[in-house]
Amino acid sequence: MNDQAAHQTPHIYNLYPRLAGPMNTWPAHAARAAAMGFDWLYLNPWHYPGFSGSCYAVKDYARVDPRLLPEGHPDRHDEDAIRGDGGLGALQEALAQVRAHGLRPIMDLVINHTSRDSPLLGQHPEWYVRDAEGGIESPSAIDPADARNVTVWGDLAEIDNASSADRDGLWRHWIGIVERGVQLGFEGFRCDAAYKVPAELWRELIGAAGRQRDGVLFFGEILGARLEEIEAMRESGIQFTFNSSMWWDFSSPWCLEQQRAQQQGVRSVSFPESHDTLRRWSESGGRLAVQKQRYAFAAAFASGLMMPVGYEFGFTRRIDVVTTQACDWESPNADLAGFIGRVNWVRRAHPELASEATEALTALDSATLLLEKRAGDTTGFVAINKDWDGGQVIELPEPARGRRVIRVCHDNAPEHETSGQHLALAPAEVAYLVSAG
Repeated sequence: MNDQAAHQTPHIYNLYPRLAGPMNTWPAHAARAAAMGFDWLYLNPWHYPGFSGSCYAVKDYARVDPRLLPEGHPDRHDEDAIRGDGGLGALQEALAQVRAHGLRPIMDLVINHTSRDSPLLGQHPEWYVRDAEGGIESPSAIDPADARNVTVWGDLAEIDNASSADRDGLWRHWIGIVERGVQLGFEGFRCDAAYKVPAELWRELIGAAGRQRDGVLFFGEILGARLEEIEAMRESGIQFTFNSSMWWDFSSPWCLEQQRAQQQGVRSVSFPESHDTLRRWSESGGRLAVQKQRYAFAAAFASGLMMPVGYEFGFTRRIDVVTTQACDWESPNADLAGFIGRVNWVRRAHPELASEATEALTALDSATLLLEKRAGDTTGFVAINKDWDGGQVIELPEPARGRRVIRVCHDNAPEHETSGQHLALAPAEVAYLVSAG
């Protein structure tokens, strides 16, 4: 696949490692993702976890989670002492096979906290944030809708990346982890809670990755960040952040306002659901049209696009970062592979759809929505029926008429439909209107 396109408009398949199973099965998943038109494969943390079992509570950054190693590997055990290379060789081989399918691996980079039982606490106690009594602080998050609702992760110990007495040593440690990740075969990093890490440190890590390999991308996770924290990220050098469009009801103004602000900084990635959310199929009561709607919308909202494993099958079980394992793989409720591949192809063929420039041309409180998309001098439109149960007709403004209508949600749509004054939309349908040529 085209390197420049993959870096400007990434199509990311999120393979949750524990759900997929041992890493010798990952290449088969990569082949399926490649067939659907994805060019990046994002893996959630594969590191050895701490006592809670959460994959985001990393105990040892130089060892693979034993449950991800193939049968017979000497380090497929939970004892502290490793018997081989910690599984890094097997991981490197798995990543090489993923890359052979044309996908660029993305590593989940968790550097704002460790597990509370990480050896680093004993080796480098000065690397951690302390509370008023001198104890180790646990990270927390405030519910933006209700500041009284605070979540504290008691299995985690918060890293003091900004003010540690040994900041240089701490930062060298993270640089080493990034360098090893690139050497293993990773070509991108998803930056967990990126807004909790100093922008200067991200610049150091991006520079270190770039010295190892050209074109390494960093994707910042900023969901739940305050405005001033997001603003500080503009100086980090991170190329992409994940936007909040998944939660948009197509009627409130906040999503478009956020996207306009986003245009002044880095590019963003949309997704129809994630490993942190409920499954869309479950939320909608198994409505195939809604599953298609949210993917087709996400694909035409921002530069980047991400889809978690199982979306193509209509999986219903929410991923749990502690308990999910390979036996939780579900029987498919749907087969959306053809639809997803079609959307991804259209997105590449029409760069205006994969841009950050998005404006509403119809009233937000109506039953339908028309979005204008722009990339340079090229303009396209996205027509959305918000109604899950009934068809709707949208009146098109003059610029949207005489366009080629691409009904991506229909398996047997006419190839040569041209938009007129009105456009009929099926329940929950999304259609793209692009230049006739």
